[in-house]
Amino acid sequence: MLKSIAVMTSGGDSPGMNAAARAVVRTALHQGAEVWGINNGYKGLLKDDIVKLESRSVGDIIQRGGTFLGTARCSEFTTPEGRQKAFEVLKKRGIEGLVVIGGDGSLTGAKLLNDLGMPVVGLPGTIDNDVWGTDYTIGSDTAANTIVDAINKLRDTASAHRRIIIIEVMGRKSGWLAMTAGIAGGAEQILVPEVRNNLDIVCQELKESYDKGKRYSIVVVAEGYGCAVEIGKKVAEVTGIDTRVSVLGHIQRGGSPSVEDRIKASMLGERAASALIAGISNVLFGFDAGKIVTIDLTDAVNNKKTLDPELARLAKILA
Repeated sequence: MLKSIAVMTSGGDSPGMNAAARAVVRTALHQGAEVWGINNGYKGLLKDDIVKLESRSVGDIIQRGGTFLGTARCSEFTTPEGRQKAFEVLKKRGIEGLVVIGGDGSLTGAKLLNDLGMPVVGLPGTIDNDVWGTDYTIGSDTAANTIVDAINKLRDTASAHRRIIIIEVMGRKSGWLAMTAGIAGGAEQILVPEVRNNLDIVCQELKESYDKGKRYSIVVVAEGYGCAVEIGKKVAEVTGIDTRVSVLGHIQRGGSPSVEDRIKASMLGERAASALIAGISNVLFGFDAGKIVTIDLTDAVNNKKTLDPELARLAKILA
């Protein structure tokens, strides 16, 4: 049984990270273990920016977006020397295990630390919902709801001016956010990197719908599909319809986490702390069909999650 563990958030922030970290801290304390918080991800770890956490340290944070621990990118940690230094910092502190909350890059770092001999448990924290082995990642529900809220507002002005509005959302390699929010928001077209729609056909379909009397159209574009500004220029040129572009940007990362993100992040945090203290490591905890599942961390970082083809099929039917 481990007596001293640490928790960190890494990579892009996502709503619900605080709920997960809070659950890790309070679960560990409940089981009699010490808990340390690593500030600013792997960058803070290399700088030994580590503080001891008590129950009160994580009070009044479950409703907050972002991460109270902070997060940062760190090129030094990508080197073998950097990872060895990080391992030595943890050992010097007497920390026996680590919970890492983050996306693919952060979890890859966690796996490499585990390979050095530091027991690590990972939790999927990314709005992109692109971690292999789990159908849910912390923050994805809140981000999708943020996008749907934006679609609802932009639809009002699109209808008033009979415009096409192109909405660019995050997702360099994954179209989950665009597809999910697009379907929920009633978008006429959804463009994602996994499905290479012919833009000429998209323009034709938009023009035909206007010719039949449609007042407006919403097009949701994942950033990984292409630049929304350039797409907007082509749509306007080909269709002759007034077209505007809205790039949502980092607003998608912020905001108070949804009920789903708070509950699921808390469940994952509790499971991660309990498992780590019990001696389980090199695993990722996620969800499958509403239940917590254990995923081999090596498998999680070495496999690519694919977009559910049923979502693409549904989007086409409902457009």
